[in-house]
Amino acid sequence: MTDLERILPLWREMEAAGSDYVLATVVAVEGSSYRRPGACMLMASGGRRAGTVSGGCLEAEIASRAWWLTEKGPSIHRYSTAADDGEMPYGSGCGGVVYALLERRATARPFLAAMEQAFLHRTALAVATVIDGPTIGQRGFAGLASQIPPAGALDAQLQKLAEEALAGGHSAEKPAVVESAAIRVWTNFRPARHGLWIFGAGDDAQPLVHMAKELGWYVTLADGRSHLATNTRFSLADEVHVLPVRKMPAAGTAQRLPALANLRSTDAAVLMSHSFDQDARVLATLLPLDPPLAYIGVLGPRQRAHDLLVEVGCLLNEETAPPAEAQIEQRLARLHAPTGLDLGAEAPETIALSIAAEVQKAFAAATALPLREVRAVQPAAASR
Repeated sequence: MTDLERILPLWREMEAAGSDYVLATVVAVEGSSYRRPGACMLMASGGRRAGTVSGGCLEAEIASRAWWLTEKGPSIHRYSTAADDGEMPYGSGCGGVVYALLERRATARPFLAAMEQAFLHRTALAVATVIDGPTIGQRGFAGLASQIPPAGALDAQLQKLAEEALAGGHSAEKPAVVESAAIRVWTNFRPARHGLWIFGAGDDAQPLVHMAKELGWYVTLADGRSHLATNTRFSLADEVHVLPVRKMPAAGTAQRLPALANLRSTDAAVLMSHSFDQDARVLATLLPLDPPLAYIGVLGPRQRAHDLLVEVGCLLNEETAPPAEAQIEQRLARLHAPTGLDLGAEAPETIALSIAAEVQKAFAAATALPLREVRAVQPAAASR
């Protein structure tokens, strides 16, 4: 379960009760930090909180002062975990500095509502937030299904910056000028929530569903065996479908199949039904998709995946004879077969871990190398 999945229920509870709350959002970091800009923590009256903005070094300190620091409105505060910072550090954390925007319900509510909408609809969201001056905490959004038109020059400028962040797919701090006044704006790009489609409802699929849900992914489970693909067996899955295996849709029409209605190019699929016929028919549906999926994994040895692709060529009616070897190898290169990383996995739980790890690697475009071996430190790695 992700921070957002913990924050949203608490937020809904506070909203239903009409209670005030404080939201802390990391807007910048210096040096090493456990969390990156965009991390949030929601604090309710009575001491309850959800989400994290560090590895445990800063949460108590921020919560202890958040209410009185926001009495006069939103403000940004500096928190250090560096021993040589020149001031008393908060704990013995990563040795970096975190800047957090603290705000009450008045400005936090639109932001949390936008994050909820993006989470539920699995859409990318970009937010432009003023981080200094009298309008600190004011925001513009891009990527929402329903959006209020800009009411003034600042709203229009913030929406424009948010749209640029959405198009570029990255976060940044940018200067902006509104009515001859210079302000600082932080744009935060939040990618769409990932999804994992698991084709196969055997016992080995259960730990993978559980792990994927812990990672915050949208999980769909599908299998042609109705006695296995049940909501009782897979209560954690967002969707459970029985596949009409013998009546799978033609190539390029996967969206007509209920089980694939919410499938997007940024999602992943893992075939683990242990049925050659079912896996071949699912592959024949997934491979022609344009744009292609971010990840397609096939459980089992590579030779089985090769044989599956021979059958896929026949199912797609590409030619009367089996497809050419070159074409098979080209398709095989698109698959993660066998699926998963080499973790010495043998039990269903460790196999699920190896699969989830490789899917996460694909989602993040990461190396999967031990962090101590990563030579060129990228921003994503530097914040850990």
